[in-house]
Amino acid sequence: MTLKKRGLVPEFDVSDIGVSSAFYTDVLGFDVAFERPEDGFVYLSRKGAELMLDAIETGWTWLTAPLEAPFGRGVNLQIWTEDVASLYRCVEAANATVLLPLEEKWHRVEEPHGGNKKFVAQDPDG
Repeated sequence: MTLKKRGLVPEFDVSDIGVSSAFYTDVLGFDVAFERPEDGFVYLSRKGAELMLDAIETGWTWLTAPLEAPFGRGVNLQIWTEDVASLYRCVEAANATVLLPLEEKWHRVEEPHGGNKKFVAQDPDG
């Protein structure tokens, strides 16, 4: 897989690279673009969305304060999908933490309003 240069690719510190990688690949449908198991690192891609996972125990980290669960406080990522209902069923089947059940929401982005169906779920580290 050839990676395109993106304007922003988030990198998450994770407590267990195997568990987190399985969540993003098996549950959310990401593909492994490349990985460096010796560094506890995996680069994921899903239909234009890209994400990096980095195991915190490797020592290669940018921590500026103690890392306490849930890790993702204040971070919300939106990942586009053509079939949100199927993705939501996968998340439910995996018993992932769902913070906001599937809903349809309309917002003013331009005239007229734009709508989408969405849900909010936490990855294994929150």
